[in-house]
Amino acid sequence: MKRILPFIALILLAACKQNKGQTEETSDNTTEMEVETPADATIIPIEHATAILEWNGNTIYMDPVGAKELYEGQKPPTLILITDIHGDHFSMETLQVLDTVKATVIAPKAVADQIPADFRSPVIVMNNGETKNFSGITVEAIPMYNLREEALNFHTKGRGNGYVLTLGTERFYFSGDTEDIPEMRALQNIDKAFVCMNLPFTMTEESAANAVLEFKPKEVYPYHYRGRPDVSDVVKFKNLVNEGDPNIKVVQLDWYPKDDF
Repeated sequence: MKRILPFIALILLAACKQNKGQTEETSDNTTEMEVETPADATIIPIEHATAILEWNGNTIYMDPVGAKELYEGQKPPTLILITDIHGDHFSMETLQVLDTVKATVIAPKAVADQIPADFRSPVIVMNNGETKNFSGITVEAIPMYNLREEALNFHTKGRGNGYVLTLGTERFYFSGDTEDIPEMRALQNIDKAFVCMNLPFTMTEESAANAVLEFKPKEVYPYHYRGRPDVSDVVKFKNLVNEGDPNIKVVQLDWYPKDDF
């Protein structure tokens, strides 16, 4: 029996080595199961300010507007985030034609007030500065507003939300309609930042680039950059960012496939 026990111990040791990666040694020399980190999110640009993120079984719609055809072939949303009341961010008509049976809508109060009480999906109000968790996704509501005197009435402070989403180990920032406000400049540990730039409603390429160089996301995605009467120059923005910090990757997605915005 004494000879058998060491032999069994050797077998158990070999089994532990074979299962390496499934367990992790802790500080007190005990073992616990490792938690597998889900894969990075898939980013799907739809148009202008509208995007879809797919992550860990969740499908997140950001500012869904436009015709039903824009969403053909896409998975139904499980989470919908709306930043502001303007028509390029919030459309009740679009919400009505989407399959939102399994979705939760997150919106500032000014938007929630315009959603009928009998809408089939729950609507959760988030105010600037609040943080909530939805199915493993942490959502932070970030202020978005104008700074220029002549633009103050476009987006008043406290009415709309930008959002920071934590998906596994990655943090995504969607600016919504804003200028280079202190709250944006103070952001930390952002992996992917979606930053607007179009006049007269938001900010210039110079202001956007200057803010990005301050909060230093790993990647920045210019979006919401086309509108009338002005069209922002995303190439100029990219050059400004790269000249200021070549370690920040500027990623250009196709936000205007029909070129009709």
